[in-house]
Formats: sequence, C-alpha cells, structure tokens
Amino acid sequence: AACALLILSNTPTAIKASTSTLINLLCNESDNNVKLILLDKLMEIKKKHSKIIQELLMDVLRALSSPTLDIKKKTLDFAMDLVNPRNIDDVILLLKKEISKTQSGEFDKVKAGAYRQILIQAIHFCALKFPDVANNVVHALMDYLGDSKVATAVDVIDFVGEVIQTYPERQRSIVRKLLDNLYQIKSRAVFRSSLWIISEYSESVEDIDASFTAIKEILGDCPFLKIEEEKNEKEENNNNNNSNSNNNNDETTKTTTPKILSDGTYASQSAFSNDVVAKVEKNNVPNLRSMILNGDFFLASVVGTSFTKLALKLRDTDIDDIIKNSMTAEVLLYLTSFIQLGKKGTFRIDSDSYENMILCIRILTSPNNLASEILKTESRKIFAKNLEEKNKLKSSENQKKQIQVQADQVINCRLLKINKNLGEFESGDDDLDLIRATGLSERNDKGGSLQRVHQLTGFSDALYAEAYVHVHRYDIVLEVLVINRTTDTLQNVSLELATRGDLKLCERPQTYNIGSKKKIWIKSNIKVSSTETGIIFGYLVYDISGSSASEQCVVLNDINIDIMDYINPATCSEVMFRVMWAEFEWENKVLINSNISNVQEFLEHVIKFTNMKCLTPSSALEGNCGFLSANLYARSIFGEDALANVSLEESNGKVGGYIRIRSKTQGIALSLGDKITLKQSNKD
Repeated sequence: AACALLILSNTPTAIKASTSTLINLLCNESDNNVKLILLDKLMEIKKKHSKIIQELLMDVLRALSSPTLDIKKKTLDFAMDLVNPRNIDDVILLLKKEISKTQSGEFDKVKAGAYRQILIQAIHFCALKFPDVANNVVHALMDYLGDSKVATAVDVIDFVGEVIQTYPERQRSIVRKLLDNLYQIKSRAVFRSSLWIISEYSESVEDIDASFTAIKEILGDCPFLKIEEEKNEKEENNNNNNSNSNNNNDETTKTTTPKILSDGTYASQSAFSNDVVAKVEKNNVPNLRSMILNGDFFLASVVGTSFTKLALKLRDTDIDDIIKNSMTAEVLLYLTSFIQLGKKGTFRIDSDSYENMILCIRILTSPNNLASEILKTESRKIFAKNLEEKNKLKSSENQKKQIQVQADQVINCRLLKINKNLGEFESGDDDLDLIRATGLSERNDKGGSLQRVHQLTGFSDALYAEAYVHVHRYDIVLEVLVINRTTDTLQNVSLELATRGDLKLCERPQTYNIGSKKKIWIKSNIKVSSTETGIIFGYLVYDISGSSASEQCVVLNDINIDIMDYINPATCSEVMFRVMWAEFEWENKVLINSNISNVQEFLEHVIKFTNMKCLTPSSALEGNCGFLSANLYARSIFGEDALANVSLEESNGKVGGYIRIRSKTQGIALSLGDKITLKQSNKD
C-alpha cells in the first residue's frame, strides 16, 4: 500500500506517510531479506525526496538494533547523506552510544570490532561535513587508538590527521590528547602516524617539550643494547647459583630425572627454575620499545625523524642554547642506540632505515638550512595536497550522484516510447523496475546487440541454430533461432543444454516439429549463482518424418559467459583495500607481455576491458618515468570483491610487469586472470 501511494501521489503528506510505514516495517520486521528490500526502496525515495526523509532520520537509525552487520552498514550508508545541521547533534550522540555498546558484552569480539569501525567511519564523515562537532568528536575517538582491530585504530588516526590539518586552531588540544593516549597504541602503523602528527604540529616550546618527554616515556632509557652489563649479570648469576646450590631453600633448584633414549640407553634430563628470570618477565615493557626491540627498525627510523624534527623546531625558538644542545644530544643518543641495536642485536637493521638515521645525525651535527627546511615543512605540504585531492575526488563523486532536472525538460511517456530509449532517470519507479527486470539498462554494449549473437551450428547442417544471449542480473535468457534447411519435416526437435560453472538450467527441454524451410524460436532460462566464467554447451536432437532412420544429432558450439557481465566498478578506502588484500586467500599473478609501449595507455586499456576502477589518484600517475603502480577495485552483483595491483615497466619499447589479482573466491580470481591474459595485447 505504501509503494502504491508513492506512485499515485507526490504530495509531501503522502510521501511522509508512505516513508513512515516503510520505516516501521524496517524496524519491526525480523526477516533480513525484507529489511534489505525496504532499505533499497528507501534509497530510491531518497533520490527524489531527500528533504522529506531528513525529518525521519532518527526513526531510520532505529534499524541499527538489528543484529546483522550488513543491515547496520546499509542503514548508516543510507543515513549519512541525510545528516543536516538540525539533527547532527542527535546523530553524533546516537553513534557514540552505539560505540559504547560495542565495548559491552552484547557483541562478540569479531562483530564488535567490525561494527565499531563502521561507526567510526560514520562519525568521521559527519565531523568533516560539520566542523562544529569535530572538536568534541575527535577527542572521544582518540580513546580507540588502542583498539584491538587494527583497521579501526588506523581509521581513527587518519581522522585525527585530517582534522588537525583542516582546523589549525585545534592543533594544540589534539596534540595534547594524542600524547595522553600514546601508551594505549598497539599497532605499528598507528604509532608511525601518531609520531608524525606529534612532531609536525608541535609548535611552541611547551608543546615541543611535552611531546619529547611523552615519547621518551614510552620509548624507555638508552642504550637499548647493554652488552657489558648483560655479561656481568650472567657472571653474577652463575656465581650465585654455584654458591647456593647446596642450600635447601635456594632460589634456583635443579632436578634430575632419567630419560630413555631411542637406542634404549639412559640419559639425564635437567630442569632449572630461576626466580630472577620470572622477575624479568614480569617487568612491563612499553609497546613502542617492545616493537623496536623485536626488530621494527622502520618504526625506529620514524622515531628518530620525529625527534630530529622536534630538535630543529626547538632551535628556531628563543630558548637558552644549553637546553637546545641538551635536547640535540639526547636525540643523537637515541639515534646511535638504534643503530647499535641494529648492528649488534639479534635483528639486523635494513639499509633504508639505517640511511634515514644517518641522515638525521648529519642534519643535527652539520646544520644544513635546505635539509632542515625540507624536513620541517615539505611533509606537511604534501599531506595538505593529498587531503585536497581526496576532497576533490569526493566532491566530484557527489556531483555525479546529483540528478539535475531542468524546468523545460521534456516529460517522457512510457506508452509513447520504446523501452530502449528510456534512460535510467527518465522514467518513474515502475518504469525503472521494468527496465532493470528486462536487463536493458544493465550495460551499454558499444558493438550493439550483434555481440550477443552466437552461431551454434554450421550452414551445411540440417538444422541451423544461432542464439541471442540476454544477460540479466541473476539469470541468463537464451533465445535460440532454429531453421530447418532440409526439404523434409523434422519431428521431435529438442534443444538439449548443459552447463559448466555456477550455472543452473531452470527448464526441461520441450519437443517441436519444424516444417521444410521453416523456423522456430526456443527460449531457455539459466540461473547464475556466483561471479565465474561459465560455459553453455549442448546439441540438437531430431527425427526425420517418414524415415526409419535413427534419431539424428547436431552438436552445438560452446557459449562462453563473460565474467564482465557481473562486475561493476566500485570504490573503497585505502585502508579497506589493504585489509581486504591481507584477508583474501586466492591470488592470481598474471605476467604482462604487451605490444603497447606506454604504461599509462596500458593501464587505461586494462581498466577498460576489466571494468574495474582505479583507486590510485590521477596525480600519483602523472609524469612519464617509465614505470607505474596502481590499485584497481571492482565488486560483482553478488557482493564479491575483486582487487588488483598493477605493476608496469617500459622496456625495449614494450610494457612488461605483473598484475596480481586477489579475491575471496577462486572463480573470480581465475576468470579475471584469463580475461587479462586474453586481452592484454588487443586494443580493440
């Protein structure tokens, strides 16, 4: 009834009543499939009547009580475009309450972490859209820098970086709050971003001193490798063990038990217990120090760079030279300690981190105005430029979503036009559903409908057959034209089909009679259940009227179903791309050997025939340096994600390299790889 009312009337009262009914069904219905259908219907209403639905936003957010994560995510995606200055405070308050619920026992750990990440992304969106709430929100979110889910903590620190760059007046308060939460951080990536933010936005003498002190507290004292002290401690422990070996209440006890070896002889097995070792294990080592001691010298180089930047900023102030030199000496001590740990410790330092630390030492000991200025200012300029590109990309996507209707635009009447001439937004809701159901607006074929025609038999066969393939969202319709080329009447003509892949026949074959030189049309429906290249094959069976010959058979050519019919370009954040890249099991590595001579041209060629979207910004692909690396992303109509990393290099007038494809299922990875292998050198 609500959907019928929307079709019959466009008045605000009718739209509001219908939308309220759909929202009540959404909140009260227990079936998840019904909830998804209702959300799709609400999204269609939002495209035309967003201002009316904004008044019902808080009612829509009641659907967050659903236990299904997909329902929660789709509800938040629907609600974010409806946030306005009047309801932003209520929305932020509700999202904060939902985040607090994830820390209670209502969710398991996996669902709680994923749901918390979605909520943080929603708050991030609201805070950037309405800067008045950013100050309160950013302080609340920084409590989740130590979240057990790394992606959530990375989202938080990315949000902190955007806010502190966008709103300079809040820099000091954000830096102080970040210093208070440093001890909670457990992720290396979050540590690296946090250290960069602290060193970059600490401007005053007080902020520089507070930042340097806070980092030293979680880093610990120098040096990190105590060779001489460790040798002395070992000698003292050995002496104490020898002197106290005869006492009954000694701290170190030794027990000997017989053990039978594989050859049948006896051997002694000793077990030691030492209270001193237990005391060492109980000592709490800060997270940052523990990561560096475990061989993360990239993180150590970031710490050294941050310390160097703070020391250079302190030199530009009017403070006493003694304090400046003291801080420089401490920074040099930490840098040399990192290098000593990497040279003589258990883990060896990599060359990049070593060169970075040596460069910091040279800048501090031999001041260079150019190098110092680059270290202090250039990184912030690059970060600001990166944020501008992201904002431009988001604004361009929003402009594409907006539907502009002119006052003098022609009104389309479905009864007076052919369906193929109707655009996606030129018809009403019922027309749009009809077009989608018939598959007319799913994809624009540049080669016309003839690309869908497949010849199944030869011209010399008794039966000539060709098929027109209609690919819809979840099924395939074959319209097979069968022509009797003989002078006899053919009886019991039957089309026997079989499939390979995740394709399923829906109908049993029927029999037909075809007169001489006559033709018939045979339709067959095939269901598709996943994104995978499928094959349809079969044969035609017939009898000749008045002949005693046995049943005749004509084998049909195979019909290959292209995977590109089910893949659509999509977007995702860099963090989500990395998370999915690490989680997905199936990988297909395709070798590139193309005649195309330019890497940019080859990348555009790959994007064109794979129907994927390039996530790498265009500014990062500018220039002609002879090599290129880009990330591609697409999603199938079944909700399956497809990731690709393109690494190209120009060599001897040709493009070479690799394309790595990852997905959760094997079929989509193999099918995309076969498509790339087939089309990589064909520009047509």
